[in-house]
Amino acid sequence: MLLTIDIGNTNITIGAFEGDVLTFTARLATDTRLTSDQYAYEIKNILSLYGKSLADIEDCIIASVVPNVETNICNAISNICQVVPMTVGPGIKTGLNIKIDNPAQLGADLVAGAVGAVAEYTLPCIVIDMGTATTICVIDENGSFLGGSIGAGVRLTLKALCENTAQLPYTDISAPKSVIGSNTTDCMKSGLIYGTAGLIDGIVERMQEELGETASVVATGGLSQAIIKYCKTDIIYNENLLLDGLRIIYEKNK
Repeated sequence: MLLTIDIGNTNITIGAFEGDVLTFTARLATDTRLTSDQYAYEIKNILSLYGKSLADIEDCIIASVVPNVETNICNAISNICQVVPMTVGPGIKTGLNIKIDNPAQLGADLVAGAVGAVAEYTLPCIVIDMGTATTICVIDENGSFLGGSIGAGVRLTLKALCENTAQLPYTDISAPKSVIGSNTTDCMKSGLIYGTAGLIDGIVERMQEELGETASVVATGGLSQAIIKYCKTDIIYNENLLLDGLRIIYEKNK
């Protein structure tokens, strides 16, 4: 069994592959305070929850944007199953031609998502990942990673609104009955949902204009499902795009 782990700023997503079949996915909260022993305990419990054991783990690959958590989870995996995880970073084979100014700056999560998109979708392709940040990245018809756009994620926007104003309350992230809100909460929901949907539509349209052709558009990340159904753009949802990308990167390097 191959364990794939995507460490984000808010959540850690774990996927287990038998060959190219994803047998289960699980999520942990990203917590910089946890030690490697505590993460080892959490991972062992997750495996048990899904009927797996430490002996089933043959290898592991990790993509992370939180370096200290990456270190602790690498140590945890090494301690509990004597496997040294492969990590996505400079020097690893991805098959991507990264054309940004400094390829070393490209986040491991964006690399994994791009690799997954190249393998599964028609190129050119625009990849949207909605988590702590909302990232929109472009892969051209040759599979080259051209760059993209980064904005604040929906939850981060909500947090900023509530913490920096006196009278705006916390609310759940769901669409109101109308774009024109008739109370404070619905007005906030309108801005969060329809505002983000409009942002995505606008940036994707401008990116396609710069490309000079229509691109396939795929979205992943915890909040994508709540937003993309309100977009005017035709967007494919793939919950496990990054995990698939990690499996493919592992296969290129094993």
